[in-house]
Amino acid sequence: MTSYLHPIGIFDSGYGGLTILDAIRRRLPDYSYLYLGDNARAPYGIRSFDEIYRFTLEAVKFLFDEGCRLVILACNTASAKALRSIQQRDLPKIDPSRRVLGVIRPTVEQIGSLTADGRIGLFATPGTVASGSYDIEIGKLYPSFRLYSHACPSWVEIVEAGMADSIIADQAVKRDVDILFGIEPSIDTIILGCTHYPLLLDKVERHVKQRAKVVTQGQLVAESLADYLRRHPEIESQCRRDGATRFLTTGSPERFASNASIFLGHQLSAEKVTY
Repeated sequence: MTSYLHPIGIFDSGYGGLTILDAIRRRLPDYSYLYLGDNARAPYGIRSFDEIYRFTLEAVKFLFDEGCRLVILACNTASAKALRSIQQRDLPKIDPSRRVLGVIRPTVEQIGSLTADGRIGLFATPGTVASGSYDIEIGKLYPSFRLYSHACPSWVEIVEAGMADSIIADQAVKRDVDILFGIEPSIDTIILGCTHYPLLLDKVERHVKQRAKVVTQGQLVAESLADYLRRHPEIESQCRRDGATRFLTTGSPERFASNASIFLGHQLSAEKVTY
């Protein structure tokens, strides 16, 4: 494999982005991936805009230094609070030929084909809800749609504790589903706007009781990336295609490997990095 070919970078503050990586690898298995989790500073959802922007930019620069020319922010919080600034302010100075993409717009782009009445529900972290990023993107693409958001901070803690199949998880999901439909009973499509939440999909669907479609991000982002690479052969031609994935973390590699198995369903090895 020639040296000028590069892995696709996947960044998240922790583990949730692994659900995006998993979906991307299923859709595009031949490419090479470099996953970075900033576990030492997670969670991002409770941090300020400036911190999230600074941490995300540091991670993007690190992945660029590791050879990535395309980086996916597989984190709703980073996509909401850092992506636009990085794209508009930093990339032109760092290297205009490199690309950084997020997960919010690819998710929203698909909503028009999924909803019947334009009443959209959103489960997300407090940071993502407070950012208004989904409101902004839906407003741009579908100005007649209405978005009803509800923050579910306990869901991330439940998933990372390995309790997605517990009674506690079921109770938490039921409570939040009831709250969302209490806000607007006629919601017909629900976005799981956090990359941890797919591990609770079966419980969300059970308590939604077919009142609405429930949309996870992984498949939508993966299909969007495949389309992006088709439309940008100048980027695709620089991507390494050896089917390999390397996992990096700013935290404990042993803990990362153990917790990552919750999201991917198999064992892996990880490397600790600093930047």
